[in-house]
Formats: sequence, C-alpha cells, structure tokens
Amino acid sequence: MPKMKTNSSAKKRFKLTGTGKIARKNAYKSHILTKMSTKRKRALGHTSLVSNADMGNVKRMLCIGK
Repeated sequence: MPKMKTNSSAKKRFKLTGTGKIARKNAYKSHILTKMSTKRKRALGHTSLVSNADMGNVKRMLCIGK
C-alpha cells in the first residue's frame, strides 16, 4: 500500500501539542483591524485548540492516528 500523504495546507496551519492536542491560530487578525479593540486583537494573537467536533477531520488531514 502507498503511504498516506499529509495535506499541505493543514500542515502549515496546525501544530501538535505535547499532550496530543492540536493547536490552531485564531481568525479575524489579518486586515480591517482599526475598528477592533486592542484587547480583542491581543487575545486573537494567541493560539487556540481545535474543537472536538473538528478533531477527526484535522487528524485525517495530518495523517495522525490510524
């Protein structure tokens, strides 16, 4: 059987944490930021975790697990 290929866009967007969870960046941080508060922009700069509902799809794209 051929090897599974990792999705190229997914490997640039997601990172595996030390505990096995998947980290992602927040959206809404690219342009039109003048109307957004400084506190909101600062909070969006941090990473978040992928939700459980999306975990299976992301793991499949990254070829993690089975």
